[in-house]
Amino acid sequence: MQLRYGFRLYPAPCQRAALARAFGCARVVFNEAVRAREDARAAGRPFPSAAELSRTLITQAKRTAERAWLGEVSAVVLQQAPRDAEAAYRNFFASLKGERKGPKLGAPKFKSRKDSRQSIRFTANARWSITPAGRLNLPKIGEVRVKWSRALPCVPSSVTVIKDAAGRYFASFVIDTDPEADARRMPDAEAGIGIDLGLTHFAVLSDGMKIGSPRFLRRAEKKLKRTQRELSRKQKGSKNGEKARRKVARAHARVADARREFHHQLSTKLIRENRAVAVEDLAVGGLARTRLAKSVHDAGWSTFVHMLEYKAQRYGRTFVKVGRFEPTSQVCSVCGHRDGPKPLSVREWTCAACGTVHDRDHNAAKNVKPAAGLAVTACGAPVRPEPVLAQREEAGSRGSPPDARAA
Repeated sequence: MQLRYGFRLYPAPCQRAALARAFGCARVVFNEAVRAREDARAAGRPFPSAAELSRTLITQAKRTAERAWLGEVSAVVLQQAPRDAEAAYRNFFASLKGERKGPKLGAPKFKSRKDSRQSIRFTANARWSITPAGRLNLPKIGEVRVKWSRALPCVPSSVTVIKDAAGRYFASFVIDTDPEADARRMPDAEAGIGIDLGLTHFAVLSDGMKIGSPRFLRRAEKKLKRTQRELSRKQKGSKNGEKARRKVARAHARVADARREFHHQLSTKLIRENRAVAVEDLAVGGLARTRLAKSVHDAGWSTFVHMLEYKAQRYGRTFVKVGRFEPTSQVCSVCGHRDGPKPLSVREWTCAACGTVHDRDHNAAKNVKPAAGLAVTACGAPVRPEPVLAQREEAGSRGSPPDARAA
């Protein structure tokens, strides 16, 4: 299983300039690759392959006076740009044919230097390394200081350097995890648990525990409003406008980081303490179009469920999604009597058959829990979810002890 470990980078001023050159060169090659594909489509010719584009847009272009500056950056960074364009088209066509899961993807677009996210990727051919002092040595950039939050479990296969909208730099390492070693890290657990997600409480567990909703965005709205007002008063394109834009981006980044940290800690705790986890499959896209849209996005249910899914896959636990049309809030968890739909204002109700008084959310979590137990005993073996791709933010806290070093 592949995962991504993300760490904060602190490049020096000269290294930031070198990274800006690398971002720009990779962006130019990517845009030229997209243009070549579009020109071939308009002319009715076969699409050029990544190897052909690499030869014409990089190797031959370096020999010309107009593109001689491509030689100032690592050749591996440039070679990844046509491959990224080819992968983007491959995903686009797979989405059109219905072969790719998830929302429909659009055709690849040209990148801009004003994009909020810039990235370059170094594979093993680039001969990047981690120095004994714990710095990341990148070709034609130098040794960049890294803030390690934990040690890498094995040698990474590649590293992606990312600059976000707030001007922060990150190194994202692709790691091939060892299933046996990951399984040994988790303590033995035989319990199963059901989770009911909500807005009043972020999660209500089948054992009665209620986890409050932090509401990170709601708590930061006052500061966000002030910074966005300052941005609206700046002239577009000015230096003060760019400073104000980064200030807004940093404020939003703090909210997103706090929410992500909360999701990681809670999901890891649930996976560690339970053999099987069941959660209701919510229609987040539909709920995000209602008057509760801001609260739904602030909760981040989809991200949390996705973390539960890939962590269960990694550590050998069982993860089950209960269908969204299951009447978990209408059925009595004691006698099984279905009492009918109820408005959201009804938080407690009494079963007409057995007279049990139910908390709405706790009763729903108890109705979700049997799915976890059934999954563990199905055919005498655990039910596993499908393999997942490398996660961008698998790492949790970005803080690190002073002596943290990479493996």
